[in-house]
Amino acid sequence: MTATAIRLLLVDDDPLVRAGLALMMGGADDIEIVGEAGDGGEVVALVDRTRPDVVLMDIRMPSVDGLTATRRLRERENAPQVVVLTTFHADDLVLRALRAGAAGFVLKDTPPAEIVQAVRRVAAGEPVLSPAVTRQLMRHAAETTGAGTRRARARERLAELNDRESEVAVAVGRGLANAQIAAELFMSVATVKTHVSRILAKLGLNNRVQVALLAYDAGFLEESGDGGH
Repeated sequence: MTATAIRLLLVDDDPLVRAGLALMMGGADDIEIVGEAGDGGEVVALVDRTRPDVVLMDIRMPSVDGLTATRRLRERENAPQVVVLTTFHADDLVLRALRAGAAGFVLKDTPPAEIVQAVRRVAAGEPVLSPAVTRQLMRHAAETTGAGTRRARARERLAELNDRESEVAVAVGRGLANAQIAAELFMSVATVKTHVSRILAKLGLNNRVQVALLAYDAGFLEESGDGGH
């Protein structure tokens, strides 16, 4: 185990799933499992006790589900990153968990190496959500009620950004990394990071995934062609 190992908390109501995840994660020398929970209701107290960097959270649990647990965690200061575990790609609960601050999600049948990599990426501050998956989720959202109201509200919120910040927000929504945004918008990577930090602060958001969802809600990605130049 390395001195800077990623501290991981596993949350799933199925003991067999938890055991499988523990076995899978235990093989990585840069990840340390600091605790396990069988229900979302146990998460906040366990996080206080074990101080994880990342929580791997099942979305569907019988008492307190992963959505509620994610929201409770992300409302707190110094909250760990959350990766949601699910069996469905375009699932309303997953979308709501991402809106509540989860940094991404992985399917339960994802190959073990990819789940390990997802934990590493989130611990490094990167989202675990490809643009293609984001588009699928947003199509799902567009089919639900209230899409028009959501678009108006998203546009109102994004109007708080200046022109440069809006360009960066759209680029984030397209899934571009900081270096790609810097090259496309002719600015330094450090300046991109500053813009992203300001966007998060201005809009009261937790991470880049929420920026992307807001840009999709507003319809800005449709207008930009959603695929770059």
